[in-house]
Amino acid sequence: MISEDDRNTAVQRVQEAYADGHLSHEEMDERLHRTLAATTHGDLVSALDSLPEQRAERTSTIAAHSGRIHRRGAWQVPRTLKVESAYGNVRLDLSRAVFEHPVVDLELQLGTGRARITVPRDAVVEVEDLHTGWKDLRYKPRQPARPGGPRIRISGTMGFGRLKIRHARR
Repeated sequence: MISEDDRNTAVQRVQEAYADGHLSHEEMDERLHRTLAATTHGDLVSALDSLPEQRAERTSTIAAHSGRIHRRGAWQVPRTLKVESAYGNVRLDLSRAVFEHPVVDLELQLGTGRARITVPRDAVVEVEDLHTGWKDLRYKPRQPARPGGPRIRISGTMGFGRLKIRHARR
């Protein structure tokens, strides 16, 4: 049995191959149909047969020893984003960010200071792998207004600061 993430990755590979000119529109449609109908890994392998290798996943690091880390507006979110700060405050606004991947891993390594993350309204947030030292996490999970939003997996370590996560209102 294949997972939703496996299927999403396969769909992305087919779409990238089409966008890069390796597939005709008809061949893309046929491969997407096979990918979405796949029930085993063998089905997925056959749907992806002869496609070029998947683009390397991007990992970016934002770091500051002391001072603020602030991102907002229409910025491109990599597949894996590492945020490191010893003493400063972190503010990430993902509400208008561009997500190329259906699943984004956000790894926090924060000493002291606060962190506030605003996620898109339809995002699904997972925080099971986040370890907080001094203060608890402030986050109220909500059901996405519509399916298909990004899945944001937050992991890492928070020292003495507090992390607040909220969904955008629009």
